Amino acid sequence: MFDAPWARARPKHRYWLHALLLLATLLTTTIVGAEMAHSFAAGRSFDFETDLMGYAKLWHDPSFLLDGLPFSLTLLTILMAHEMGHYLTARYYHVDATLPFFLPAPTLIGTFGAFIRIRSAILSKRILFDIGVGGPLAGFAVLILPLIAGVSMSKVVPGLQSHGELVFGTPLILRFFEWIIFHGVPTGDIYLHPVARAAWVGLLATALNLLPIGQLDGGHVLYAFLGEKTRIWSRFAVAMLGILGLVQLFTSAYKMGYMWLFWALFLLIFGMRHPAIVDPSPVGRTRSWLGVLALIIFILSFTAAPIRTAGP
Repeated sequence: MFDAPWARARPKHRYWLHALLLLATLLTTTIVGAEMAHSFAAGRSFDFETDLMGYAKLWHDPSFLLDGLPFSLTLLTILMAHEMGHYLTARYYHVDATLPFFLPAPTLIGTFGAFIRIRSAILSKRILFDIGVGGPLAGFAVLILPLIAGVSMSKVVPGLQSHGELVFGTPLILRFFEWIIFHGVPTGDIYLHPVARAAWVGLLATALNLLPIGQLDGGHVLYAFLGEKTRIWSRFAVAMLGILGLVQLFTSAYKMGYMWLFWALFLLIFGMRHPAIVDPSPVGRTRSWLGVLALIIFILSFTAAPIRTAGP
C-alpha cells in the first residue's frame, strides 16, 4: 500500500503545542482563581484591576497559586469536556479534527476559552449535528455537579453587589440552585464560591456557543435542520446581539454593552460563513429531541447581561 502522489498528507498532531497552551491556560486561570479565593475568604468583591496583581505575586510567593486550583481545574475540566465532546464525536465518524487548543489570556477569567479545528469535509447533516451538539451537551453535563457543589459552598454577604465595581449576571439554572440553597436571599447578596464561578463561566461559554450563528455550535445544529436558511437566522441573531449591546450601552445600569457589540462585529466578520452540505435526508426524531434539549440548555445558560458595572 502507498499514498497516491496527489493525496494530501494528514497533518500530524502537534502534541507539544496543545500541552504548552493547556499548561499556560492552567497558569493564567489559577492566578485568577487564587485572587478569587482570597477575595471570597475576605468577603470583598472581586476586583479585576486589583486582582491582576496576582501576576506580580507569582514571582514573590508561588505557593499562593494553590488556592486558585479549585477554580482553574474546575473550569478547565468543563472546557475540556466541551471540546472533547466535539473531538470524540468527530473521531467516531472518522472526521479529521485536532485536539483542543486552549487560549491563555490575562482576562477576567484567565482564558479566551478553547477550540478544535475540523480538517476534513463533513458531508452529512446528521454528522454535522452530532459534532455540533456533542460539545455543549458534554460541557453542560460536566458543569452541573460543580455548579451545585459551588453554590452549596457559597455564602451570604449583605450589600455585596453595592460594594463591587462589577456585577455578574445570573443564568436561570444558577438562580434555581441559589433559590434552593439560599431560599429568600437576594441574588445580589450571594457570594459565589470560586468553584461555582468556574461553573458560571462554563454556562457562559455554553450559551455563547449555542447562539444560532454560522460556525458556532448553535449554527451547526440549526444548519442540520434548516440548511441554507440558517444564513438568514444567523444575520437575525447577530442583529439581535448588536441591538442588545446598544441598548445596554445607553442604559445607565449596563455599561458592558460593548461586549455584545464586540461579539456581534466579530461574528459578522469571521463567523457567518458555513460550508454548504448537500444532504436532503432528515436528521431524524432522536436528533430533533436533542435539538430541543440544546435549546433548553441555551435558555438555562443564557443571561442578557453576563457582566455589568454596578451603579450608574
